[in-house]
Amino acid sequence: MKLNHWGGIGRRSGAAGLLLACLSGPAAVRAAPSEADAEAPADSVTSPENYSFRLGGYARAWTSFNLQDPPETSRNDRFSPSMARGSLLLNADAKTGPVAWKVVGRADQEYKTSYLRDLQNLNRQNSPGGPGSSLMDEYNQAELREYYADFSPLDRVSLRIGKQQVVWGETDFFRALDLVNGFDYRWRSFLEREGDELRKPLFLVKAKVDVPEADGSLQLLFRPGIDRLRDVGNSYDLYGGRWAGQPYKGVDFLAPGALNYNYRAPGADVSDKTWGMRWEGIAGPVNYSLAYLKTFNNDPVVNSAFAPAGSTPTGALGDFIFPKIDLFGATVSGYVPAIDSVLSTELVYTRNTPYNVGTNFFGGALPGFGGIIKKDLVTTMVRIDKNLNLTRLLGTSRPSFFSVQVFDKWIQNYKRSDDIVNMVGYGRPANQHSTIATVILGLNYKNDKINPQLAAGASLQGGGGFLIPSVEFVYGDHWRLVLEADLFFSKHKRQPRQIESATGLFGSFANNDQFVARLTRQF
Repeated sequence: MKLNHWGGIGRRSGAAGLLLACLSGPAAVRAAPSEADAEAPADSVTSPENYSFRLGGYARAWTSFNLQDPPETSRNDRFSPSMARGSLLLNADAKTGPVAWKVVGRADQEYKTSYLRDLQNLNRQNSPGGPGSSLMDEYNQAELREYYADFSPLDRVSLRIGKQQVVWGETDFFRALDLVNGFDYRWRSFLEREGDELRKPLFLVKAKVDVPEADGSLQLLFRPGIDRLRDVGNSYDLYGGRWAGQPYKGVDFLAPGALNYNYRAPGADVSDKTWGMRWEGIAGPVNYSLAYLKTFNNDPVVNSAFAPAGSTPTGALGDFIFPKIDLFGATVSGYVPAIDSVLSTELVYTRNTPYNVGTNFFGGALPGFGGIIKKDLVTTMVRIDKNLNLTRLLGTSRPSFFSVQVFDKWIQNYKRSDDIVNMVGYGRPANQHSTIATVILGLNYKNDKINPQLAAGASLQGGGGFLIPSVEFVYGDHWRLVLEADLFFSKHKRQPRQIESATGLFGSFANNDQFVARLTRQF
């Protein structure tokens, strides 16, 4: 059961038809605009040029193969296809005078590989009746992901109302301030290149007030709480699918008689209204921001039936809940000529972060089911981005992008006697500091037509790491092919039916190395 402190979908019947009916006509490619695009105010003058309609998007196919043999299955599944997935995304933009409209829809469909059939059969055998007994319903989906309107009711004031994504913060792999929206990690874990593809849009009212006298702007967020319950927080593979943490493939924790999602628990009712504000400005050569966010803990924690916190769980073992938290954050970034690099940092103070306790609960069989404890948390990120001239050494066609990031979570008032678990389902105790360092090197050949990249990360407390070599091939304006290997390393790996207390985050990815090919046709 892989839940960590780093960082529903409509059924297919008729959804694809609804998607195509709602979106038609010429051409953007991205699923969501950048922050700069997102903040552009709608035109306020009505003219023929202010009435337009464009349609774009992509068709995409993934194929992935196991590079190792997962120990949960009875046969050798090394080199077996683990994913054969196709997606169609349509992105419609329209202008009607002073109002700009956007609708983004995506339909996903998978083929049930023999490996997925094995996992589904294991779920039906070990824990029948839950979502893991119908795995394809978790992977096949079609929905309108975003729909919103942009307009400017007053000078210097722009509004965006509707279902949308909001990106705060400076981090890449692991997030500190980027917690407005949760992420869907069920089908691809954290590995998909574009965060927009995994982020779960919410219905928000976003206002931006420009203050040029102070070289800045104020952004105000209000969430009225009318989203689908499952749109809040991060979604993990808890039903024994291909991204369930080892050794839980083929074990459905959401099966009847086990654990439920409880979105209405006291202090964790996701229909409650939430809000936030962020000031973003420039001070000399430095970009900075100050933010406050009232939201729900992105990662669910277990309200154990054996040690309830606040309310009686609805599940036999407990409930997954998303308690409310308060975040206070600041970011700073700027170019430093002395080292010819861009330095970025992010600092976030989170009040009442929930953690599960009980590293040896029930003899170690149910780690984390000993209750919930709340601790204040300080999250820090420091990153250096630099262009390296490797043209003579490696023959690249232009300077290469190089980035190093260190990400740390520091539990306040930490006591080892609190017995906090690193992750529910694993007995490894949480450290006062949890630090991960990541490195990215991006190369470019043949005028950016061949683009290799190497991404790597490691836990500085000795909890393992990952390595992701990849290469992107660019064919004209429309075709993109990405070949990638996702490799995980950890000294400690929990085996099926084993009780131990050393496996951490990267150990939960043990025996799950993948090779992935992704082909995209943009239009």
